[in-house]
Amino acid sequence: MHSLAERIQKQDQRALARAISMVENDHPEKLELLSDIASIKKKAYYVGITGSPGAGKSSLVDRLVTHLREQNLTVAVIAVDPTSPFSGGALLGDRVRMHKHFTDPGVFIRSMATRGSLGGLARSTKDAIRVCDAYGFDCVLVETVGVGQSELDIMKVVDSTAVVLTPNSGDVLQIFKAGIMEIADLFIINKADLSGVQKLRGQLKDFLHIIDPQGWKAPIVETISTENKGIEKLWKKCTEHRDYLFDTEEGQKKRQEQLVFEVYELMREELWKDVQDFIESDDTKTQALSEMADPYKLASKWLSEWKNVGVKKDD
Repeated sequence: MHSLAERIQKQDQRALARAISMVENDHPEKLELLSDIASIKKKAYYVGITGSPGAGKSSLVDRLVTHLREQNLTVAVIAVDPTSPFSGGALLGDRVRMHKHFTDPGVFIRSMATRGSLGGLARSTKDAIRVCDAYGFDCVLVETVGVGQSELDIMKVVDSTAVVLTPNSGDVLQIFKAGIMEIADLFIINKADLSGVQKLRGQLKDFLHIIDPQGWKAPIVETISTENKGIEKLWKKCTEHRDYLFDTEEGQKKRQEQLVFEVYELMREELWKDVQDFIESDDTKTQALSEMADPYKLASKWLSEWKNVGVKKDD
C-alpha cells in the first residue's frame, strides 16, 4: 500500500493534504495512490452545494458545518474556487468565510482551483472526495464555483445535489434552461427573509410538476444562513435523501452509474494524456498544428496513426 494511503488510514491530516495536492497536480503515482485509497473507502455521505454566484453558498456551507459538528459528525469541505489569473491557484474566497473552523480537528477545508474546467468543479474534485472518504470523515461537502449554467458535473460525484436559489434573482429561469432542475435532489431558497420567496417557491413547484419526477421528489427548504435559520431542516432533508439512495433500487442504480462514469473518466484522462504526448513529442506534428488549415483532416489522420502505434505496442 502507498505510504500516503497508510498515513491517511491513520487519520494524518498532513498526508491528506499532500495526497490531494498529488491528485491535483497529476503526480505520476496518482493512480497507484487512488487505487490504494479505494480499498479503504469508508462510505462518507457526499453532498454537493451548487447555484449561481451570490446565492450565499459559502455562508450556507459554513452554517451547515457548524450544525454537523454540534452532532459530533466530522466534515470535509471541498470548495471549488475560480482560478487566480496570476498564480493559477484557487482564490480562497470560501476558506476566508469559514475561518472559524480552521482550528477544529474535526473539520478539513480544501480550496481547489477550477484550472479551466467548465463544469463548476475542478477535474480532480472527485479524487479529492475519495481521499477525504478514506480518511474517515462522516460527511464531505462540495461547493461548486458557481458558474451559472455549467454546474451539471456535481451530480456525477456526490450522493445528494442541493441547488441554492435566492428570491428575485431570476436564478430559477437560468437553471431551468441549463437542465439543473433535473439533477437537483433538494432546492434551497436562501435569503428567505427577502421578498419574493412565495413567488420563487411557486415557480419551483410549477417546474417540478412539469418535469413530474419519478421516485424522489426534490423538497424545497427555506434558509436564512446569516441568521442560522432553516439549517436543521436542510440537514434533515439531506439525510432523508441519503436514506432513499440506500433503500431503493433507483438510489442503488444512481450510485452504480457514478462508478461507471468514474471508470470512463479515468480512462478518458489517461487516453487524453497519451494522445497529447503522441502529438507534442513529434516536432513535425507540433509544426503542423501551428500551420493548421484543416483540423478535421489532421485529427482523423493522427487518431488513425495513434491507434496503429497502440496496436504495435500490444504486439
